[in-house]
Amino acid sequence: MNAAERGEIRRLFDQQRKLLPPRERIIAAQGLRHSLEQLPEFLTDVRVGGYWAVHGEMPLNLAIAGLASRGQQFWLPVLEPGPSMRFARWATGEPIASNRFGIPEPVDRQSLVEAGQLDLILVPLLAFDRRGYRLGYGGGYYDRVLAERRPPAEGGPLLVGVGYAFQALPQIDPAPWDLRLDYIATDQELIECQPDRHQEHDTP
Repeated sequence: MNAAERGEIRRLFDQQRKLLPPRERIIAAQGLRHSLEQLPEFLTDVRVGGYWAVHGEMPLNLAIAGLASRGQQFWLPVLEPGPSMRFARWATGEPIASNRFGIPEPVDRQSLVEAGQLDLILVPLLAFDRRGYRLGYGGGYYDRVLAERRPPAEGGPLLVGVGYAFQALPQIDPAPWDLRLDYIATDQELIECQPDRHQEHDTP
């Protein structure tokens, strides 16, 4: 899959997401919550990273509604020069401000942590395959900040891609720097990602 093909896939799925009627988006968000609640770590991990849905991304508001009552925390990305990003703790009702891309971020930056310090991260995507590879917007933020992450068994964050079922592709040929997700949660199912045994580009 070359750069032009990746760009065309991004364009098509981005357009398809934006055309979803509000009612279908709400139904999808309900399905996502059901899928995520099948993952034990989502119900117990303390530091849960996520994203603020823009450009038709799958909304997280229903999925994260129960975090606080379970004693869990929600963390949002904050862009930094580099380009890089860290995460800041945020709760519903706390002030936000748009970054240079127009994406809301927490105003309070006193709680900033590195991505590797979170327990679980909900990762947005434009396309995915069942091995756990994703296409994002092409900025490479998640690939960079998680390039050296430890596996979950050694204390690293569990990576859960979030998207609509229609964003699935038969296969994405990863670049050497592409991160691989542990799970993918859609409006229809929770997928435990199974990489090819001889895949050469798995993220360590």
